[in-house]
Parts: sequence; structure tokens; C-alpha cells
Amino acid sequence: MAVERTFSMLKPGVLQRRLAGEIMARIERKGLKIVALKMMAIPIELAETHYAEHRGKGFYDTLISLMTSGPVVAMVVEGEDAIAQLRRLCGATKADEALPGTIRGDFAMHTPRNLIHASDSSASAEREIGLFFEKAEICPWSDGNDGWI
Repeated sequence: MAVERTFSMLKPGVLQRRLAGEIMARIERKGLKIVALKMMAIPIELAETHYAEHRGKGFYDTLISLMTSGPVVAMVVEGEDAIAQLRRLCGATKADEALPGTIRGDFAMHTPRNLIHASDSSASAEREIGLFFEKAEICPWSDGNDGWI
């Protein structure tokens, strides 16, 4: 498996529910590394660009409103097969289909408020990382535990 980078974002409800530390700890316990991290308020224009593929769908306006309703935590996550690993850790997008043990399965009650976004492909990860982070904001690091994960 190849080492990949992917984008993830903890949605506004995570901060209101005080779950940011718990969710980031799950990502780290899985063996993935957080190599960039910031809390921010998303401008409407950035939310619209980020979710452009959903424009015209019935949930688009609600999604944009939700994502701009409060601060988010944006992250770049790195590790072997990171895109698929993180998506499995998140669980199904639809809250009622997310299995227990996943982030959404354990904490999400409603699909629009499913707590976390994770890139679905390497092309999406590259595009989304570029939307939220400058190259200088990404800090790769090594702690010597790679052989144990």
C-alpha cells in the first residue's frame, strides 16, 4: 500500500458537541498522521467551491448553510491507504447506515449533520487540500512508530 494524503473536515456540530478531540484521537489511534490542522470559519464562496459537485441537488443550500454556520476543523491526514482507511473510519455518509464503531455510527443522528467530511478519491483529496491549505502549512513528520502500525 502506498502512503497517501487525504483531506478531512470536522463539521460545525463537532465543536458544539465537544467531540473534536475524540474524533482526532480515533484518527490517530488508527495509525494515521495529522500533518496539517486548523480551525476556521468557512466563507460561503469556499463552501460553494468545495461542494460544487452537489450544486443543484435538493440538499445543497442546507449543506452550504450548515457548513458556514460555525467553525470547522480542517485537516490533512497521511498514512498508508489513507483515503480508504479514513473513509472506513468515518462510516457511511447516511447516518442511519453508519455502523457502530465508526465516527458517524457512534455520534451522528442525522445525515446533514454527519460530523465529518473525508475525501473520496486521490483527485478529490488533492483538490480539497489545495482549497484549504497552502503547501507551507503541511508539516510532514516521523516518530519512528511506522513499523508498529
